[in-house]
Amino acid sequence: MLLRYGYRIVFETDGALPLVTQLAARPERRMDLRVPEIVRTFPAVHHTSYTDGFGNLCTRLTAPDGRFELTSDAIIADSGLPDPICPEAGQDPVDELPDDVLIYLLSSRYCEVDLMGPTAWELFGQTPPGWARVQAVSDWVNDHMRFSYHEANPRRTAFGAYQDRVGVCRDYTHLAITMCRALNIPARYINGYLGDIGIPPEPTPMDFAAWMQVWLGGQWWTFDPRNHALRVGRIVVSIGRDATDCALISSFGQHRLQEFKVWTDEVNEAGEKISPGPSAAIYPRPG
Repeated sequence: MLLRYGYRIVFETDGALPLVTQLAARPERRMDLRVPEIVRTFPAVHHTSYTDGFGNLCTRLTAPDGRFELTSDAIIADSGLPDPICPEAGQDPVDELPDDVLIYLLSSRYCEVDLMGPTAWELFGQTPPGWARVQAVSDWVNDHMRFSYHEANPRRTAFGAYQDRVGVCRDYTHLAITMCRALNIPARYINGYLGDIGIPPEPTPMDFAAWMQVWLGGQWWTFDPRNHALRVGRIVVSIGRDATDCALISSFGQHRLQEFKVWTDEVNEAGEKISPGPSAAIYPRPG
């Protein structure tokens, strides 16, 4: 399967504005690219790339005064398979976790493990440890949260999402991550592209998506408490403790967003969009 993905972001500044972006596919997917990601800016400015401490590919540049546009359009090969599952995956004891996984048990900016610990154990302490426990967390978050773009709040934390019971995909993800960490299950935040591949197309404009990965049975597994289904065609952009580490654009000054467009579509060898038919497959989350 081939996926065409990219973005067009336009904003205005009142002076030179340093930026760091995380908008490119993770380095481990570079071998799958069929049309390379090339960052284009209008007006053209010099930009450089580096890899941050989480292995995310970052671009560094300075936007000039006035209107500024960032865009990219690429094609990547994908297996076309839905998210893998492993219901028998067990929970690793904390003292046996790899050193670099331990950080994903700790509280972070949007994930207050200390505040959510008692609630997590009250809700899920009687569930079987391992896959079933994570599935129970994901089910609960999906059942008890209401999705609303209009009620998005960039300052809402996991505890806030638990209290408000409303939010966007990042809120679902922060809440599920925090519950898992409180239950001694390492969980990390994922930001990426997730198009309407294998499902009926959504009527709302596409956005970047957030989901989580949890450490079970010695490896990372994908769970998506917002979409709550096995999906095809995830393109991971960034991995971190929470949304702080995975910001699409970090600006060191003020700007006004004028346009934000994201796309991820299945295409043929000529790069032409393949429209999903009425018989598009849907993979419900087991359990």
